[in-house]
Amino acid sequence: MQLNTEKMIAEKADGIGWMTFNNPARRNAMSLEMWAAVEVILDDFESDETVRVVVMKGAGGKAFVSGADISEFKEKRANAEAAAHYAAVSEGARNRMAKLQKPLIAMIDGFCLGGGLAIALNADMRFAAEGSQFGVPAARLGIAYAFDSLRRLVSLVGPAVANEIMFTANRLSADAALQAGLINRVIAADELEATVRELAMTIVNNAPLSVNASKVTIKEILKDADDRDMDKLAEISKACFDSADYAEGRQAFMEKRQPVFTGQ
Repeated sequence: MQLNTEKMIAEKADGIGWMTFNNPARRNAMSLEMWAAVEVILDDFESDETVRVVVMKGAGGKAFVSGADISEFKEKRANAEAAAHYAAVSEGARNRMAKLQKPLIAMIDGFCLGGGLAIALNADMRFAAEGSQFGVPAARLGIAYAFDSLRRLVSLVGPAVANEIMFTANRLSADAALQAGLINRVIAADELEATVRELAMTIVNNAPLSVNASKVTIKEILKDADDRDMDKLAEISKACFDSADYAEGRQAFMEKRQPVFTGQ
């Protein structure tokens, strides 16, 4: 995998793909080259059968992602054509996150604002360190938050809380974000990575086809009834029952041992 930036880091270990936003000098604000690298990294993780879970995190201990790197807007979004190109690249990266077939976890330590929150909203689960802050400053910048990002926000916290977040542009503490349903859990900062790693390893050791079936089915549940692909759900259910992993799971249960799943 060849990345054209040092502001994104991709690592693989023990079945986990780690994608790190590495722009700590700007609190991991997203530049155009970072957005482009996201697709490259996730394409690689998706195609690698040894990677079963993906974790996103920010470097430096002060931010997950603090939003867009506004310092490059004058050059990279100087006119409508440039702005359209920037939007296409960033939207492509967010879509790639949303379509990732493997479980995607956001490990949040510090600021998670604007575009950074939009990134976290694409994750299947979000775990935050104490002291983290969440918010969308769009109302203070005169910009509109993207439809897909707002749809995900509303699906998590409901329209009333989403209205408060968007209309006021105020920040939420980690505890407030937890109460609102925005994140799964608040964890002590010095225990965050170990806790997320342990959870990710639990998923790694489970049956990949079953995990994927749950991810796909939950996404279909969130769609309008008329838009659900029930044929696809029937297919993935059949694939699970016909899999070697299903046989291994039954055998391991009978033998009272841990199963060894291959994703086949």
